[in-house]
Amino acid sequence: MKRINEFLLINLGLFLVAVGIVLFKIPNKFATGGVSGVAIIADKYFPNAPVGSLMFIINLILVILGFIFLGKNFGSKTVYSSFVLSGMVWALEKIFLLTKPLTGDTMLELVYAILLPAIGTAIVFNNNASTGGTDIIAKILSKYTSFHIGMTLLISDFSITIFALFVFGIKAGMYSILGLIMKAFIIDLVIENLNISKHFVIISKKPEEVKEYIVKELKRGATIHKAFGAYSHEEKEVITAVMNRRQALKLRKFIRNIDRNAFISIINTSEIIGKGFPNGA
Repeated sequence: MKRINEFLLINLGLFLVAVGIVLFKIPNKFATGGVSGVAIIADKYFPNAPVGSLMFIINLILVILGFIFLGKNFGSKTVYSSFVLSGMVWALEKIFLLTKPLTGDTMLELVYAILLPAIGTAIVFNNNASTGGTDIIAKILSKYTSFHIGMTLLISDFSITIFALFVFGIKAGMYSILGLIMKAFIIDLVIENLNISKHFVIISKKPEEVKEYIVKELKRGATIHKAFGAYSHEEKEVITAVMNRRQALKLRKFIRNIDRNAFISIINTSEIIGKGFPNGA
């Protein structure tokens, strides 16, 4: 079930990316990096070739380069995502047949051109995959230079965007540069929110019931600390636990029902490493 869920989420993410490319990027010539950006630029010189087909050819070349420079184990998910995204873009182009932007508002279309692919990319990244394309170039540059992969990805995408400025003119180029900057922030923001967990600090007069609910009902662990109140000087048990949003809502409701005077501190945390969490064992 975990693999099926991961597979479905990856394809959902790729579909969102494809929708953003077909409905908003291609009609407005927003070349905000990536293979889609290269394909949109190439489409100017090969107007009869669908962007999806151009993406497929470019991705094929990049995958071959990946096998040559990175070896056979550079990522089966990357290969899969590269070609599935190209196929989705090709299919959506056939369905919608857009010859001009959907609206006359370029800024509005830029927002959707960045928002949909950024959310889709974040979903794909969050499932330990990538959309392929310039990610492969970034990995190759990172392997053979001293640059971090994040920096090499920025360099490759920024180079594509600058090239678009000369091909499509200053207006489209400036929108593409703005879109590239927006994309980086949105992807990070979405990934962080997808991974948010809740860190509880609980002081209750009914600690045994709280511990039992966390362990038996929520199937989570908890840590118990002995503490003394600064004002009352009474010894108390402090319970700390980390869980997802759904479990956090249940625990909060349970504690408020059994102990209206309980002290509860809830902190958002964007990354948890440990058993029972995605980055743990």
